[in-house]
Amino acid sequence: MVNKFIQSKTPKVIFGCSSRKELPGIVCQWGKNVLVVTGKSSFSSNRIGSEILELLKKSNILFQVVSVVSEPSPSDIDAAVAEYRDNKPDAVVAIGGGSVIDAGKAISAMIMVDGNIKDYLEGIGTKTHPGTKIPFIAMPTTSGTGSEATKNAVISHVGDNGFKKSLRHENFMPDVALIDPELTVSCPPEITAAAGMDAFTQLVESYLSVKSNPITDALAIDGITHLIRSIEKAVHHPNNLHAREDLAYAALLSGITLANAGLGVVHGFAQPLGSLFKIPHGVVCGTLMGAANTITLEKILASGEKSIALSKYARLGRLISRREDAEVSLAETFAEYVDELTEKLHIPLLSKYGVREQHIDKIVSLTNLKEHPVKLSETELKKILHERI
Repeated sequence: MVNKFIQSKTPKVIFGCSSRKELPGIVCQWGKNVLVVTGKSSFSSNRIGSEILELLKKSNILFQVVSVVSEPSPSDIDAAVAEYRDNKPDAVVAIGGGSVIDAGKAISAMIMVDGNIKDYLEGIGTKTHPGTKIPFIAMPTTSGTGSEATKNAVISHVGDNGFKKSLRHENFMPDVALIDPELTVSCPPEITAAAGMDAFTQLVESYLSVKSNPITDALAIDGITHLIRSIEKAVHHPNNLHAREDLAYAALLSGITLANAGLGVVHGFAQPLGSLFKIPHGVVCGTLMGAANTITLEKILASGEKSIALSKYARLGRLISRREDAEVSLAETFAEYVDELTEKLHIPLLSKYGVREQHIDKIVSLTNLKEHPVKLSETELKKILHERI
């Protein structure tokens, strides 16, 4: 039986180099007063960042800038919302990586309601958000999370009692995803690598998901094809615009597929790891992806049964090897490729961020398998973490 087709809405997508120049015209659909959410203060000193702000000035668009230093916390969002709730902008524009886009998404939603953001977070709050928001435009400067095409904003509080939860509503999907690959050229190699591995993980997990369907499968395969041909080029030759375009396109598709098919165990690990340790989300995905796929494949093969998941792994292996072979051999080729790519891109181990053997039990106890294609035991989950500490 075929799973249900795509249900989640998608934003209006404007894609291509120099598309940033269309921002003033897009903003003016809603008014002349805009709140710009960006990353570190270096944005304004960046050539393209300065160019975007100058474009707004030339169009007589008034703007205020809010900067987000890392993954948004409840206090970050509440502080920004308190400042602008009584003087609402006509639109919110987020220009940055996934954390910045999530912050902009949350700010545009929380400006419209009373209370703190924790009141509305899944699994924590007791209030249901009505879905009202300020018109929201997402402009990614990294190619990873796909947040420009998702309906949730991830909010984090890091520490022993930390959490990583979503503010979610169908209406929180950006109104416009303005994707200019030139905005990613200044992204450092290590961030390009980690973000790219995040997109790769999202595409693979949504492809293998028990909730996948022919439409999400087609989008995931296309995204994976573009990503594997360009991720190393983008890391080692950052000015290669063709590679940057491929990664930006793959990241966009990863957002669409995850929103409609769900994710797997690597993102199940990401929630506790991101709440307990100050570790970039892309690093979590990149460092665990190889071990997670290897152990998942071992579990599938040990069952001795021909499965949809095995056939899908074989198709992924065929993308890598470009040859016809037995399903098992092709599936193993894909798992080996992910391990090799992780090493080539120098994705750090978890231990770099303070994760130790004594933390494994707690992490596993908080890990959700999500829509993973097979059920992994606690022992298997622990093995994945052991291999990357």
